[in-house]
Amino acid sequence: MSTPATRTTTTIARLPTPARLPLMWRIYIGLWLAYVLLVALVVQADQIRDGKFDPSMIFYSFCTTAPPGVVLALLWPLTGWMDGRGLRGAARFGLHLALALGFALCTHLLLVATMGGKARPLSWHAWPLMYSLMIYALVAGTFQTVRANAAAQRQALAAQQARTMLVAAELGALRSKLNPHFLFNTLHSIIALTQRNPAAAERALFQFSSMLRYVLDTERAGVDRVTLDAELDFVRDYLELEALRLGERLQVAWDLDPDAGDLLLPALTLQPLVENSIKHAFNPHSRPGLLRIVSRRDVDQGVLRLSVSDVGPGATRAAVDASPGLGLRTIGRRLDLDYAGRASLAVHTRPGAGFTATVTLPLANP
Repeated sequence: MSTPATRTTTTIARLPTPARLPLMWRIYIGLWLAYVLLVALVVQADQIRDGKFDPSMIFYSFCTTAPPGVVLALLWPLTGWMDGRGLRGAARFGLHLALALGFALCTHLLLVATMGGKARPLSWHAWPLMYSLMIYALVAGTFQTVRANAAAQRQALAAQQARTMLVAAELGALRSKLNPHFLFNTLHSIIALTQRNPAAAERALFQFSSMLRYVLDTERAGVDRVTLDAELDFVRDYLELEALRLGERLQVAWDLDPDAGDLLLPALTLQPLVENSIKHAFNPHSRPGLLRIVSRRDVDQGVLRLSVSDVGPGATRAAVDASPGLGLRTIGRRLDLDYAGRASLAVHTRPGAGFTATVTLPLANP
């Protein structure tokens, strides 16, 4: 009786890929190799003029310059140690000075040994020593600059992340703020409306759920950009629900650019501006007021302008800056963070002259 053949599987271990040297060290080694060749050429300058070149001088040059290059590479961990210990000023300078003198003396002794130890005039010894000190200063200064730049980049990244987290927290507060008193007032208005006009109450509930879905979808999906049309639809639902409470006191004029609807902007950019006007120009007063919403696509300047204005009591600039509200502050911070100075929020107001907030966005997204 035959037995079934057994298939043998051989697994070939894959060798790990050698780690690649960081760019800084590749540049460092390349510069030292170029320096080795330069020294070999300089030493034979007279022979080269006569059309002669001794390749063995490259090896000689390598033997005299490679050891200093290896020693100076140790300045990289040394500068890191100095930063870690917090050495500054005189302490750092004194340590570098002592090490530089020691480095210059050792490299000079190596040079003298390779040249046979023959007696030389004092001036011959002075220039190599000064040259070694300059090489030490150049390498130490370069390493310290690289570390300082890396530290500055880490600090900038940390600051950027902190600003992002701050804006995200404020935006979350703004979304959750949507708005507790607005939510309660709207629900009470819808409840009252169910007795007078059930059909209108049903329509209001659909608008209310559409607003909540807009906010929750942008929050859950992490959507940072929406079209202007989507933002305007959200604002329309918001205003129609506010109209349940304000009635004829709330009059809205829309002046919209038909070619701007597909442009992208940060979600919840317009609604806080509208809410600000509702809060300050309509809630405290029983008289009718006009709210004007304008969008303009300026192709020549490459910007989209959105403005919300009211004919309310206005305010002083100091009062606007001191306001504890999150809406305007969060929008301004988001624009600074998202567009790196290419977007802005401008406020124009004075007592008795209404309030206008204008958002300017670049047509090309960052």
